[in-house]
Amino acid sequence: MQTLLAQQQIAVLSLDHLNAATAGQFQRELGAAICAPGVVGVAVDLAQVSFLDSAGLMALVSGLKQAKSLNRKFSLCSVGPGVRMILELSQLDRVFEIFEDVESFEAENNAVKRYW
Repeated sequence: MQTLLAQQQIAVLSLDHLNAATAGQFQRELGAAICAPGVVGVAVDLAQVSFLDSAGLMALVSGLKQAKSLNRKFSLCSVGPGVRMILELSQLDRVFEIFEDVESFEAENNAVKRYW
């Protein structure tokens, strides 16, 4: 589903699972969102993701690196306890900008372009 509001363009990717089975598709969608003309930042909504394996984690890190290389903002939203624990154990909770929920992210960034 895609929604585009005027003003700056921020992509929000929402997904149900982020594991080895879905990481490839997610990484392609994430790359497209990061590189899309006019997009200044990307947030990944993890509200429905209860578990994150190494492939999913690598997809997030890859997206972060790609966004940084293009001077785009990259954030995670709605990180549940299972995913938060993995981020903390890998110390990536210090690397990613994490918002409590998508609404908090939207409030800081004004406009949203939804993918996925």
